[in-house]
Amino acid sequence: MIVSMMQIIFEIPDIGNIKEKRRVIKSIMDKMRKRYKLSAAEVDLQDSLSFCQIGGAIVSNSRVFGETVLQKAFNMIEKENAIRIQDMKIHSEEF
Repeated sequence: MIVSMMQIIFEIPDIGNIKEKRRVIKSIMDKMRKRYKLSAAEVDLQDSLSFCQIGGAIVSNSRVFGETVLQKAFNMIEKENAIRIQDMKIHSEEF
């Protein structure tokens, strides 16, 4: 069993309040779940108004497949949202 994981830290410019931030984050995570069947959660920076850290994971039998799906999800996030990526990491573990 291979677990592929992704961590993204990004900035959401021009956010006026925490409610707007939550709306953007929820939209991103819903798209990740529906389009790519990933588990996703906001894992850190909840108290920051303009920064967010999201984690995503997928379980498969292939490292290449898992990392490819995560890369596609990352590309979707980057293209479809008005955000500034600060850091992104993809990592796989075999169990």
